[in-house]
Amino acid sequence: MVINVYPGRLSNVNNQGLAGYSIFKRSLDFTCALAGLIVLTPLFLVLAILIKLEDPRGSVFFYQTRIGKNEKPFRMYKFRSMVSNAEERLKELLDKNEIQGAMFKMKNDPRITKVGKFIRKTSLDELPQLVNVLRGDMSLVGPRPPLPREVAEYTERDKLRLLVTPGCTGLWQVSGRNELGFKEMVELDIKYIENRSIGFDLKILLKTVKVLFGSKDAF
Repeated sequence: MVINVYPGRLSNVNNQGLAGYSIFKRSLDFTCALAGLIVLTPLFLVLAILIKLEDPRGSVFFYQTRIGKNEKPFRMYKFRSMVSNAEERLKELLDKNEIQGAMFKMKNDPRITKVGKFIRKTSLDELPQLVNVLRGDMSLVGPRPPLPREVAEYTERDKLRLLVTPGCTGLWQVSGRNELGFKEMVELDIKYIENRSIGFDLKILLKTVKVLFGSKDAF
């Protein structure tokens, strides 16, 4: 499959194989997400207890409205890693953003709890997104789904990353993650869209495992 990318436009010049890829990808997503939720149930219970012990007032799970394929909004789930009033405190921290572009990242974010630091470092906070994969809102591999306020600042080229189903992991995460700026993330996402295939997806999944056991840039 070959896809040509032009500034502000993505043009698929060869649709051969896309249908089969989409069917196989969805089957893989559904099977792996269902198996993961069953196998990881004991871990979910342990994490839920730890989160509640540290901050009983807050909920175990945290959700945000994210923008998915074709700019369709959906509710994305995570384990809560921040204090219960984190969203209200965001405005006072916006000028401390440590990543360029339409995203907010802060390495020593004061809103993150002790348990939150651990589950973010290990990406365990992302596990509830298996529910999103099961529902079809997300895929195992794809561009990370942005927030509505981030998409409001997107250029036409930035919006190219919204042409496919967002993922739990992707080329950006295994290529440097927060060490890379927003523009680099967009270009990596477009590169993924250009070259997406089952083989490429499996390669990214294998690299993700490696990143989880040694990543220093997850925050």
